[in-house]
Amino acid sequence: MQTNNVAEYTAVVRALALAAELGAREVVMLLDSKLIVEQLAGRWRVKDGKLIPLWETAGRTLRGFDRWSADHVPRAQNKLADALCNEAIDRVAAGGPAVVIRRPGT
Repeated sequence: MQTNNVAEYTAVVRALALAAELGAREVVMLLDSKLIVEQLAGRWRVKDGKLIPLWETAGRTLRGFDRWSADHVPRAQNKLADALCNEAIDRVAAGGPAVVIRRPGT
């Protein structure tokens, strides 16, 4: 079992890796984790030892993009993302695949 912060950082790392793989030059992240937004921006220190390797990986990947941004969007204002997360949790609990990639427009 992992913490919510580890799960959210893992999602960021995976999303950034996919963006790089697809050849993106710019990344815009809308995150419901203010902690991750502030840590990626360098405004808050990363104190949790479990998060440091994920933060380092995210930082290395971000340096490969021409531009990037990360903005905080409270969960209450992002019902679609919350619904997708709940769908993934239910899918995995039912024995389905842990990873499903959806391209825009599908």
